[in-house]
Amino acid sequence: MTEVSERPRRRRSRSRRRRRTRLRRALLGALVVGSLLLATGGWIGFRGWQARTHLLNAAGLARELSSQVIGGDSDRALRTLAALQEQSGAARAATADPGWQVARRTPIAGDDLDAVRRIAEAIDDLARQAFPALLRTDLTSLVPAEGRLDLTRLSAVSGELSRVDDAVQRTRRDLATVPADHLVSQIRQALGDLRGEIDRLASLTSAADQGARLLPPLLGASGPRRYLLVSQNPAELRATGGMFGAYAMIEADNGTVRMGKQGSSASLGQFTPPLKVPAETRALWTDLPGIYPADVNLTPHFPTAAALYREMFRRKTGTTVDGVLAVDPVVLSYLLKATGPVMVPGGVPLASEKVVQTLLNETYQRLDTEQQDEFFAASAAAVFDAFFKKNVNSKVLLSAFDRAITERRILFWSARPEEQRTIGDSRMAGTLPEQDTVPTVGVFLNDGSGAKLGYYLRPAANLMVGECRPDGRRELRLRVTLRSTAPKSGLTKSVLGLGLAGDPYTARTLVSVYSPAGGSVLGARLDGTETPLGSGTERRRQVATANVEVGPGAERALEVTVLTARTSVGQAELRLTPTASPWTTQVHSAPSCDQ
Repeated sequence: MTEVSERPRRRRSRSRRRRRTRLRRALLGALVVGSLLLATGGWIGFRGWQARTHLLNAAGLARELSSQVIGGDSDRALRTLAALQEQSGAARAATADPGWQVARRTPIAGDDLDAVRRIAEAIDDLARQAFPALLRTDLTSLVPAEGRLDLTRLSAVSGELSRVDDAVQRTRRDLATVPADHLVSQIRQALGDLRGEIDRLASLTSAADQGARLLPPLLGASGPRRYLLVSQNPAELRATGGMFGAYAMIEADNGTVRMGKQGSSASLGQFTPPLKVPAETRALWTDLPGIYPADVNLTPHFPTAAALYREMFRRKTGTTVDGVLAVDPVVLSYLLKATGPVMVPGGVPLASEKVVQTLLNETYQRLDTEQQDEFFAASAAAVFDAFFKKNVNSKVLLSAFDRAITERRILFWSARPEEQRTIGDSRMAGTLPEQDTVPTVGVFLNDGSGAKLGYYLRPAANLMVGECRPDGRRELRLRVTLRSTAPKSGLTKSVLGLGLAGDPYTARTLVSVYSPAGGSVLGARLDGTETPLGSGTERRRQVATANVEVGPGAERALEVTVLTARTSVGQAELRLTPTASPWTTQVHSAPSCDQ
């Protein structure tokens, strides 16, 4: 009896000891982040306090410097850089003395101290290697002036931009090797935030490096080039952003750019027999992408859509272009901040604050189909002339490009394989990668109404990293909500279109959820009830498509359970269709499966 009663006491005692151990570690973690007093007083605590102060100062200065560089404020940026180097150097020194190095090897706080040291090194490396070179580079070389890009000047900055990108990518790789799974939560969060900032910086420096190397040949340094500029219309959603609507021929020769022939996708007609479509895409969307120019981008993989559209254009017009560039009216709203308002023939002004509403809604309310096409063509020409022929604000323009590329609203595909390889999987390439660095879930929207109701949709996505499974895979729980702000009456036939949902004011949207590479989709519920899914695969990702119909003023919620491939990480990412109104998103990470 005594022996039996002792066992629970021993178990409770061991449990209390484990709780005390966890509590001590949590308290230690609070000290690490709150004040970096990593020992109870003494030298390491003092140096930790110094490192914390310098790192906080350096982080604030780095954010200031980033905005000043993009904004072209060179004088202030130089002063900020000097202060940043002072703070980052002090943080590096505070975490480099012998006492800190010894403490990094301790079993309890060693991982946390090592991570703080690596964070200090990363910020200091950027401050001394990447940012000075970036400030020496005239980024306005990437911007046309009076209808021409100075290719000689652009070539001169190419080497400097390559060195900047090398330094940023090297820092990014170094930080990626820091084990984050067993860090206290606050340091793990700080490391994750820094990685996110450097990922964004790396995408920008990579794009600038690619641009400096690619723009001379793309803009005719070695011979004339021709491209199709297509406008994606998110009022009628497609996976890459919106239906390909108006197009324009862009002709480039030795840095000089001019706009040529214009038209609409509808003028290209339809193709019977259909163009050859990749087998996986055809299994998901039948032959539609090979028949209709407006359906080439039912797939989210932009190179597939661009190649199909180029071939359709060649067959219809006999003209072969060197690539396809896609933008949307939201991009125009960003560019108009640099150019100022422009006038469209007929006295209609296009201004940054209203151009999306004008092009995606009001035009359909007041003009017939033929007038709409004419207005879209005239609008494109007016913005093009302002962009290439006026002396625009280069600082604002660079910020506009930064934002548009980050949101994947500017997409480019080159028909020349060597150039396309250089573009790679950058954001502007619009590729659907076959490999993931971090498990990535895609949520891509295609209109199923045959209408222009996408303008009224307000999308949101919430992704939660869930349980670890015995087979090494991990569950992700996705919640997508679509809310419609459409009125219940008063819209024109141009907006209501074919009304394939039955009620012409109900937006039917085909929501395609793409699993992480090598993963799968387990099932879905629409407003809490199991819903049927179309399924297939594309580029090593399982695809599940649900039909979501949203009436005016209503909201629907689609919940999907997804599996990753084998992974131990607790992070995840979302990739989304760019829409007229920005998504509301949230991603909830979790501890590693190794913990």
